Amino acid sequence: MSTRRLEAFSDGVFAIIITIMVLEFKVPKGHNFDSLRPLLPTFVSYILSFVLVANYWNNHHYLLQLADRVNGKILWANAHLLFWLSLTPVATSWMGENDSYPVPVAMYGVLQLGCGMAFLILTRALLDNHDSESLLATVVGTGNKEKISVIIYLISMPLAFVNSWLAFACYFLVATMWLLPDRRIEKVAEKNG
Repeated sequence: MSTRRLEAFSDGVFAIIITIMVLEFKVPKGHNFDSLRPLLPTFVSYILSFVLVANYWNNHHYLLQLADRVNGKILWANAHLLFWLSLTPVATSWMGENDSYPVPVAMYGVLQLGCGMAFLILTRALLDNHDSESLLATVVGTGNKEKISVIIYLISMPLAFVNSWLAFACYFLVATMWLLPDRRIEKVAEKNG
């Protein structure tokens, strides 16, 4: 079957996740810049989560542009990814309101590990449904960036109990790593319209 319905449904879920995250913001109590200070941790958590969700959306988009068909295994792998991503608003809000406490920061890492593993599973399911000589297989390659992300998330969770700011920095590192799309995928996607 084609990828169209999977893409449309996923795009809708991504949009809802981002919308729910922004709705978590509370109106500042006061009328000056000092009244914004208590919102700063929540805003920084929102920026991090927005970038991570946008990174997943971008890479999801590229993967499906290279795929020419999906099957039931891919549909479930995609639903698995969307499940983990749908927890992002709760984890973002919890971490934002408790940014210096290790448990919310570590649990954010658990969530990101779940998202990262789910993306790896989706990628594997897509590869299993395509020939080893397919455009998808050629472009995806070894998936080193995905594996490095998972390793950083594994490190960040216990690190949160040592220093929550270092764990937070790990999350930003992964988000930054994924900001720029893989040039191999962009070149192939541009060639194939």
